[in-house]
Amino acid sequence: MKIITKEKFLSKDWILAYSLILIGAFTMAVGYVFFISPYKFAPGGVYGISIIIHHLTVGLIDFLPEGLPIGLTALAMDIPLTIIGTKILGPRFGAKTVVGFVSLAIFTDVLENLWGNQPLVENQPLLSAIYGGLLIGLGLGLVFRSRATSGGSDIVAMIIEKYTKMPLGQLMIIVDGAIVLLTILAFKDWSLPLLSLIIIFITGKVVDIVLEGLSHNKSVIIISDKYEEIKEIIIKDIDRGGTSINAKGLYHDTDKKIIFTVLSRREVEILKEYIHEIDKNAFLTIFDASEILGNGFKPLSR
Repeated sequence: MKIITKEKFLSKDWILAYSLILIGAFTMAVGYVFFISPYKFAPGGVYGISIIIHHLTVGLIDFLPEGLPIGLTALAMDIPLTIIGTKILGPRFGAKTVVGFVSLAIFTDVLENLWGNQPLVENQPLLSAIYGGLLIGLGLGLVFRSRATSGGSDIVAMIIEKYTKMPLGQLMIIVDGAIVLLTILAFKDWSLPLLSLIIIFITGKVVDIVLEGLSHNKSVIIISDKYEEIKEIIIKDIDRGGTSINAKGLYHDTDKKIIFTVLSRREVEILKEYIHEIDKNAFLTIFDASEILGNGFKPLSR
């Protein structure tokens, strides 16, 4: 399956995509160097492994007394993983992914050489974990918005998925979880995996926000015998549209009309109040709409 996206060289889309990759990579590097690595957190991925190796090799190599560079170590894993992944999975990893992990490695090692191994916030591991997760999530989200992939341990999970048919999300959790647990063996400190899990959680949430935005919209499904009255309220009073779906009730096998619509939080509360007055036996299902594209909402175009 070919999922590489291509933009015309030096076009607006090309400049935007690679700008997002570079900004995202730099943001992630700041998170790793200033907040993550100094406290020996290992929040999954090849950078989690690289941070462990970096701290374990301090003083072991004469010409690298501060330990193996984090970025270079990660790059030494990313390159073969990408090659293996391309051979096994096909052309999923284009130039943007390569630019992403190479620039992240360069930014990380440059910042580390300039800053050193001391944390930006002294004696505040929890605060550093939170800041680190925010920055890594923001950077990774920008990389994903460019339609690049993060590579690294994600490729390992994709390969395992191909042969085991296990869900990719579960495999990524298992791979990252195993890397997190390595910190116990490496540093004999039970607080490190716990704080690393906090980083992973925050990173995931921030990535979702960057990709989907802070949505205040709700999807609403309404089943009511007062279908016409509720339809009029949605169209005329709330000034929204919707979709009517013909259905049958399971219990009595009677014909039903289902209304599906998308509203803001405020509009949902207004609609609930109206429905309470019209039909107290109505059935409503309300759930978060993470991203809404199309007429009246966010444009469908890129």
